[in-house]
Amino acid sequence: MQAAQPNYDTDPRLPQPTGTPVFVGDDVWAELAAAASRTDRAVVVVDCYPGVDEEAVHRALEGVFEHVINVPDQAAKPIDDIDALIASNLGDDRVFGFMTHHNLADLYDAERLEALRHRVAEREGPVVLVGWGAALAAPEPDLMVLADMPRWEIQLRMRAGLPNWRSANHDEDILRKYKRGFFVEWRMADRHKKQLYDSLDYLLDTTTDEPKLITGDTFRSALDQAVTRPFRVVPYFDPGVWGGHWMQEVLGLDGDVPNYAWAFDCVPEENSLALDIDGVRVEMPSMNLVLRKPIELLGPGTFARFGADFPIRFDFLDTMGGGNLSLQVHPLTGYIQEKFGMKYTQDESYYLLDVGEDGGVYLGRKPGADFDEMFDALERAQRGESTFPDEKFVNRFPSKKHDHVLIPAGTIHCSTRNTMVLEISATSYIFTFKMWDWDRVGLDGRPRPVHLHHARPNVQWDRDKEWVERNLINRIELLDEGDGYRIERTGLHELEFINTVRHWFSVPTLRDTRSTVHVINLVEGRAAIVESPTGAFEPYEVHYAETFIVPAAVGEYTIRPADGVGECATLTAFVRGTDFPRSVTGEDLRFTGRTD
Repeated sequence: MQAAQPNYDTDPRLPQPTGTPVFVGDDVWAELAAAASRTDRAVVVVDCYPGVDEEAVHRALEGVFEHVINVPDQAAKPIDDIDALIASNLGDDRVFGFMTHHNLADLYDAERLEALRHRVAEREGPVVLVGWGAALAAPEPDLMVLADMPRWEIQLRMRAGLPNWRSANHDEDILRKYKRGFFVEWRMADRHKKQLYDSLDYLLDTTTDEPKLITGDTFRSALDQAVTRPFRVVPYFDPGVWGGHWMQEVLGLDGDVPNYAWAFDCVPEENSLALDIDGVRVEMPSMNLVLRKPIELLGPGTFARFGADFPIRFDFLDTMGGGNLSLQVHPLTGYIQEKFGMKYTQDESYYLLDVGEDGGVYLGRKPGADFDEMFDALERAQRGESTFPDEKFVNRFPSKKHDHVLIPAGTIHCSTRNTMVLEISATSYIFTFKMWDWDRVGLDGRPRPVHLHHARPNVQWDRDKEWVERNLINRIELLDEGDGYRIERTGLHELEFINTVRHWFSVPTLRDTRSTVHVINLVEGRAAIVESPTGAFEPYEVHYAETFIVPAAVGEYTIRPADGVGECATLTAFVRGTDFPRSVTGEDLRFTGRTD
């Protein structure tokens, strides 16, 4: 384990121009009242993302407005009707459901909503409509406010007892709460809120106890600026039953936790964007950027293929001093589309940032192993009748630092204890079918879900030791090298839509997004500087193990070691075949490393 890197930034922010208006605490509600007073009769909408404390927002608004109406209380369907409507999306499984195609309006009673619209239209004086879906009751208000909420904060609140929207499931299994959010509420909420972006007068951040308010112009300007420069989303960290201590020791993480198992360092659907406005931190979901500026962020080719969906995920899996990950497999594309309504599956890879004693990976079946015999053994282990003899059925390979292991869907796999993995994968989130969890229970004391009935039809049995060694381990191809640089393609497998290129460099190297988003991690070196050859953005310093995004709209950029730093290495991921190729000369190849 290398020396600690205290320069890892756990709270990256996008700086905003000095003097940008921002309102904090009680000034939030005073500003809304002042804005409403500028018209004789103001209709104010405060539309809340599910997870926002609507009651707290309502109480604060009542302190400055005489008439405040909770729109869900007035016009939402009864929760039993909502449950029946979305039952097919949730099913009975603790973890998996089916992506909803319902819209937020489907959760409202059309007649009661229309009656509320008439009441609002006839009322004299200011009136405030609050709650998720408040905009449905006043499509053209005088003031439009969005109270937004990052997904990670919602999950923390769910663990603390937050129910799903209008439900009474305070004490329900967190996995079931998350499932309802993931497959239903957040889908509707994103479709709803992106329609508000252009007309938004204010964005309200209630992530902490101290609310903050920015104008709609600031919100839109910040997102416009973000796609012109490199940036990072706010990472989050979480303990787990197999968690280790590398992130605590090397990245210098604080926290009164037994370990850190996970870090989501670049998952825009769940991470946040943090703005810095004269020292005031304003947080919003980074998904706002994906939804509002998808072409500039992703590039026209990636957008044409995936829509407003960020398809690349970088996260950390820390088992240094911990335990093995669960033995698992990811669904094939046809299976995930048919069973869960997802567009694409979780193809992935493990890049080994660090490896301790006996660290390695389980990958593919052993030669001569029998499929039915293995699943019979897994079933017995799941019933607690015996321990699964993994050494009989699954290959175990030793690993070393900077190895890259490719894991197309359908491949049995997991990392062992004493590994620090940078996981590079397609962004399909929760679609891991656990096959064996080493006789463990979760941190909540409950057995962790195992999905053998899903795993069985997805395991690709032809991926034995020979196939794995030939196709999945360190398929590193030298693309170019010269004085102070070396460029290598490291993966992923041809079955996967993500490609990765590793640059080793002690001199400045010119890169080019070529119209598709780049997701990059500094896998070697204390710090590096990202710069624009034309001065289009301010120099941007990144640190060891930090993941950062270079939007497609950036085009050319350079990366060099920071002053006093020797050789660095970056691993860059991008979507194959979605760029707009130009003629590639030897000199161009030296700089870009792009060959698809």
